[in-house]
Amino acid sequence: MTKDFFICDVFTRTKFGGNQLAVLPDATGLSTEQMQQLAREFNFSESTFVFPSENGHTRAVRIFTPTTEVPFAGHPNVGTAYVLYENGLLDPNTTQLTFEEKAGIVTVGLSKEEDQTRCTIKAPEPLSVGKTLPVDVVAEALSLSPDEIQQTTHEPVLASVGLPFIVVELKSKEALENAKIYTPGFEKIHRLGIMPDIHVYVRSEDAFDLRTRMFAPFDGVPEDPATGSANCALSALLAHSTPDMNGEYSFNIAQGVEMGRPSELQTRVKKMNGMISEVWVGGFSKLIASGKIYL
Repeated sequence: MTKDFFICDVFTRTKFGGNQLAVLPDATGLSTEQMQQLAREFNFSESTFVFPSENGHTRAVRIFTPTTEVPFAGHPNVGTAYVLYENGLLDPNTTQLTFEEKAGIVTVGLSKEEDQTRCTIKAPEPLSVGKTLPVDVVAEALSLSPDEIQQTTHEPVLASVGLPFIVVELKSKEALENAKIYTPGFEKIHRLGIMPDIHVYVRSEDAFDLRTRMFAPFDGVPEDPATGSANCALSALLAHSTPDMNGEYSFNIAQGVEMGRPSELQTRVKKMNGMISEVWVGGFSKLIASGKIYL
């Protein structure tokens, strides 16, 4: 059996930036074990496997890291929609897709800007805010001192719109640049019963509103160059933390700069009656390679 695959860079306007993604546009006949093996073979932060819809939507999509299947992630949805559209696997007049995933139905909007295809996804779940974590424990995991962590808006806290992350605000760009994995610290968080996927950010006053990094070594991803699901959770958390009962918020976010794969993500958040009602993240992608897998 052979299967076609495509590799694209997601959340970038230029090749060799953003977050790498492998997409199998027709994964029919593959077992869960085979999909996990292929995700490990590609060894990107995620790979996606596309199936015919079971409930009248555009497609069903399963997402794997090198070590496990995840219910939702941002850049895999953006990249999968891009690959299907750019390779003629969708009606060329399509402007909206719906993917069936473990976390629920994911809506993807398609638009053309300057002859490039922008894909924007809606998070499948409302914002959920979980437990806070001790500052000293999180600082240790990031190889930082506790006084480099900003706690004015929120403490280090679990936040999710489909996939949970520990969201941590830092006080300076220097702290963001200096953060690195200290494995015993990550193990300490894991012993608390929390998957230590840590999304750190600083507020920026340049072309970007926020600059972020995401570390997930227990998922086989030491650092991720662009994490749509984490930036959705971050943006929703920031909107949730404002005193306004209603409003729309947008953030231009840079990620991946420190690891040499600069990425650009745009998020939008809608808040109604004090609740986060919608969260979107979007960006551009570039096709890098295609080929066949022999199974």
